[in-house]
Amino acid sequence: MKRTALACLLTAALLAACTTQPIQRKDGSSSVRSFSIKDLAKSDVDSVVEIHQQEVIATLKALTAKLYRHNPGEWQKSGFASADAATAALFKSLPYWQVSPQKNISWEASLTEAGRKDFTGDRVKSMMNGLLVMHMAAFNHQTEFYLLSELDAQKFYNAARNTEYVAWELVIHRDQRGEPLLISSGPNDNGVTDLSIEREFGKLIGIQDTLAKIIEDKTNRAIRFGVVNAAGTLFLPI
Repeated sequence: MKRTALACLLTAALLAACTTQPIQRKDGSSSVRSFSIKDLAKSDVDSVVEIHQQEVIATLKALTAKLYRHNPGEWQKSGFASADAATAALFKSLPYWQVSPQKNISWEASLTEAGRKDFTGDRVKSMMNGLLVMHMAAFNHQTEFYLLSELDAQKFYNAARNTEYVAWELVIHRDQRGEPLLISSGPNDNGVTDLSIEREFGKLIGIQDTLAKIIEDKTNRAIRFGVVNAAGTLFLPI
């Protein structure tokens, strides 16, 4: 009987996967995920969390590439040949994140360092490395989620508020000459102001706020609302 029930579950899952129509994106990419036997140990919320995490990572990659293209001097400081090469290097540890030394860096220190006037290193790397580690910390540094996975809505809420502060810092922080420490907007080839970096930050904040509400509802644990201490550059804990 158990074998029959398992076979029925597998058949139903495969049929559902076959009937789902993929989203048609401009770049030709597909949103369809292949079925795995591990999916049977996931709840609907677990699958939603994984999809949101993939969107977070994709948005962080897009932000990194855009910032590097706006600030070519930064990837040159790190010795890369291009913005794309510098971006790829920052995210290369994701497939083995659990054992990567990158996940153990202080994201608070990296984000603070990127906003210092006297910092002479790669500001984009410092900022985006901090954001990557912070957001992965909100997911407990997991890349797969199952029925017994425990997530904290407060971490997602705090990550969203910290990201808001980083986006604000990016606009207001200037050097001694009054120039932005990192260029985040400007006219494109058609003379129209490029606000794509702002949109990516908005997307990132929206994803984390949505996750916070989903997990809050699942766990019935209320979020404690807070704000970043901008005067002392104290981020909300993750």
